[in-house]
Amino acid sequence: MVSPKHVCVIGAGVSGLAAAKAFSTRGHRVTIIERSGDLGGVWEPARSYPEVQTQSPKELYRYTDRAMPEAYPEWPTGPQVHAYLTDYARSFGTDRMLRLNTAVAGMARRADGKPGWTLALTGKDGATTKEDFDFVAICTGQFNEPRELHCRGEGSFLDQGGQILHSSKYNDPQLAKGRRVVVLGGSKSATDIAVNAVKAGARDVTIVMREAVWRIPYFIGGLVNFKRILYVRAQEQMFPGWGASAMARLAHRLAAPMVWANWRGLESLLKAQLKLKACGMVPKERIEDGVNCSVPIATPGFYPMVADGRIKAVFGSFDHYEGDTIVMSGGERVPADVAVLAIGYKLGVPFLPAAYQEKLVDADGQYRLYRLIANPDLPELGFVGFNSSFCTVLCADLAANWLVRYADGQLARQPTAEQMRDNIEMMLHFKRVERPAAGVYGGLCVAPYHYRHFDELIADIGAKEHKRSGLAERFLPPDADAYARYLASAPDYRAVA
Repeated sequence: MVSPKHVCVIGAGVSGLAAAKAFSTRGHRVTIIERSGDLGGVWEPARSYPEVQTQSPKELYRYTDRAMPEAYPEWPTGPQVHAYLTDYARSFGTDRMLRLNTAVAGMARRADGKPGWTLALTGKDGATTKEDFDFVAICTGQFNEPRELHCRGEGSFLDQGGQILHSSKYNDPQLAKGRRVVVLGGSKSATDIAVNAVKAGARDVTIVMREAVWRIPYFIGGLVNFKRILYVRAQEQMFPGWGASAMARLAHRLAAPMVWANWRGLESLLKAQLKLKACGMVPKERIEDGVNCSVPIATPGFYPMVADGRIKAVFGSFDHYEGDTIVMSGGERVPADVAVLAIGYKLGVPFLPAAYQEKLVDADGQYRLYRLIANPDLPELGFVGFNSSFCTVLCADLAANWLVRYADGQLARQPTAEQMRDNIEMMLHFKRVERPAAGVYGGLCVAPYHYRHFDELIADIGAKEHKRSGLAERFLPPDADAYARYLASAPDYRAVA
């Protein structure tokens, strides 16, 4: 018998809504703590830059129990995703669990000796109260706290009318009109903003990045949707995985020439399609060595704008400001009115006590999480949405369903603390030694091993059905409806008072 818990879900984005739905469905009382004034996380309108859209096709960027509207385009816009999340919350009643404009100021183990945590919560009025919870699901994800970059001379740059802002604050194209815009970063948000600035009528647009990286167009060769190449199990199996047997390693070595030819062919196709040589943006790294969650989609129009000079590409980073000029690490000087820092977000859980932070994160920044969800030394605590991927919503959905069963002791393969620690060590070795590309975002990246990760979660949950038949399983992208069936085939239960 499972007793009902009072569960705190921290964050009301994609992951928080998934966790709230999973726990409430099992009979638990849920409170969602969200520091902003709306749900949606990165899709909250106040945090979205103009013309933002998903990197993943809509059938991959959805929950197992709710498809996106048929009228949505293949790659939905920011407002459409926010509307989808709002509708999802209303449909399953999680909107009634929301406590907006409330921040987590700190947390500690309960003083009454009961399992769980006491959270210090600060409301909009600045008052802080304490509240006990039996279980806490941290759903702040990878994109929570914007990174900062402060360079010498920025004060004088601002005094002369210059503007410095994080990409999450670039929410009005009028910021760029008639002005000299410099974007720092090589992510999709950086190229999106550079292209938007050109369209908005910027006087000059420069993008500054450390090095050229491989970007994937929505349609490879102009014909094939990239989901049919990079999201399929057959392609995933070209990468050596963790915990491989001696026979599997031998098979991978024997297939190496064909795998090598596959990647060189893809590189040649991308060079030609995106005109990378003409843009001076051919990456030095082999494409297969860098496939992870940081591989961006090619913003439509970006490479043509670089080729014809509407966007100037500079390799390096900001070194300092001089008057109305930004001086780069290589010495190049770029006049600027607006500096957009598309430098990502800080990964961390600042409200977790230091003693538990040490158990969660190693000195090199790698996270110690079994299945990227739980740590045996952090009781009554789990993480949803830290399993970053190209299928963000599906990853969060499956992680949430795994976590509630883990919290209730209802996994078919409920791990012991020792098993979890051994698995964590094995995975850390894989990321540090065998595939360093897997170490990005604190080692919390699933890509390109989507199917492998999903297989483990579904098996742990105890689904009787877990794969599609034949070629569909090898050559089609993950299917959210199929995973809904797998979850439905697992043993059912509900907490009872």
